[in-house]
Amino acid sequence: MSDDVQDATTRYLMYGVLPGWFVPGLADWVMHRRTAIEETSGTKESVIHSMMMTEVGLPIALTLLCEVNPLLLSVQLGATAAHEATALWDVRTAVRGEREVTPLEQHIHSFLETLPFAALASLMCLHPDQVRSLLRGGRGDPRAWRLVPRRTPLPSGYLAAIAAGVAAFVALPYAEELLRCARAGRRRRKARRREARRAEEFTKGRTSS
Repeated sequence: MSDDVQDATTRYLMYGVLPGWFVPGLADWVMHRRTAIEETSGTKESVIHSMMMTEVGLPIALTLLCEVNPLLLSVQLGATAAHEATALWDVRTAVRGEREVTPLEQHIHSFLETLPFAALASLMCLHPDQVRSLLRGGRGDPRAWRLVPRRTPLPSGYLAAIAAGVAAFVALPYAEELLRCARAGRRRRKARRREARRAEEFTKGRTSS
């Protein structure tokens, strides 16, 4: 691969794919809010969303900080597969919880599902030697199955900007969603307990009379 192509692919990953993940992630949170997730599928679906963010976020963090090698590629492949399986679980949970998943939200999901594949494919094109090493089981490379810090760390300003973007567009919105769902769940449980007590008191009153 020529230096120009390698530099262009690296810039595409750093300044295109990774920041681009924030937009559909935030848009999906807006869709959940508009369809009142706290009153339908509730905390269960919100926890699944947190799982999906972790499945994407962990390999991203490792890639930003570590050299690409068979171990890192294995983590990325495993996380991508887990993310797809969790995405299926997510939609099933939403439908069973009677939350409306609109066509617009489904279209947003398509971006969230394809971005990990796009990033992984680009990374594998950048590091074909490590892909070959992975296929050989890392034979002959003593660092193949260890996390190795980057020889040339990414700029600290870039890392800080990505961390701020993750906090602002992913962590905070989805933490708010989880908290909102948990509060709504507590309110419903309290309401059910009050109804149960009223029913019990009514039954006792009729029995005593």
